[in-house]
Amino acid sequence: MSGFYTLFSGSSGNCTFISDGRTNLLVDAGVSAARIAEALAKIGIHPSEIHGILVTHEHRDHILGVGTLSRNYSIPVYATSATMEKAMTVTGWIFDDNIHVFNANEKFGVGDIEVFSFSTSHDAVDSVGYTFRFGGNYYSVATDMGCVTDVVLKHLCKSKAVLIESNHDVEMLKNGPYPYHLKQRILGRRGHLSNEHASLLAAQLVKWGAENIVLGHLSEKNNTPDIAYNTTAECFAANDIKIGKDVNLTVAPADGICHIV
Repeated sequence: MSGFYTLFSGSSGNCTFISDGRTNLLVDAGVSAARIAEALAKIGIHPSEIHGILVTHEHRDHILGVGTLSRNYSIPVYATSATMEKAMTVTGWIFDDNIHVFNANEKFGVGDIEVFSFSTSHDAVDSVGYTFRFGGNYYSVATDMGCVTDVVLKHLCKSKAVLIESNHDVEMLKNGPYPYHLKQRILGRRGHLSNEHASLLAAQLVKWGAENIVLGHLSEKNNTPDIAYNTTAECFAANDIKIGKDVNLTVAPADGICHIV
């Protein structure tokens, strides 16, 4: 079964599944291994059928289940060297044979899938996003970034389907319960993308040919699915982009499967 799915997407945990029908990959595993196994079962996949977990960065909501999944099912884990070292303080021991390190902005292969890593601007030691190529198409995961860099654009510009971060509504964040220092961190260039910035990125990607945009990693306290969707929908309308004709637009649930393609 080929496909691109979010299994979990939000501030409490993240996990994305991508497959060409032969090679099955997870991007991050930020909830318990048991919950990921339950989610995979809903799309007909057993954890033993996963051929790799690709880690974006070491924050707990992206790596909580990595160690258990890798140890229980002998799944290879891919991350930059700095991220792997930092992540293992949370994941625990991973078999040496299952540790695969790479440099950010490096291309490598897992099975028949080409993987392109790219640096993202986030408050982690070596945060990356991923673009995958199989079947002649590109698919991307680009979350946890405070700004959109030229490197990010370069790696997303050919993608047919993209999961992008639409983390917060700026006014909700400013008026919300978070302490000042945390608000400043989220709003900074190494924080998270706002709905407005995500909408501008989404519109540009559609102009370049993206057919499926999924908004993900929404804050539980500083955003809602309706606000995120409407912000991008309004930006699309202003750019004469028609949802359902030019592009499919979806908001990934925090806990629930979203079938992207």
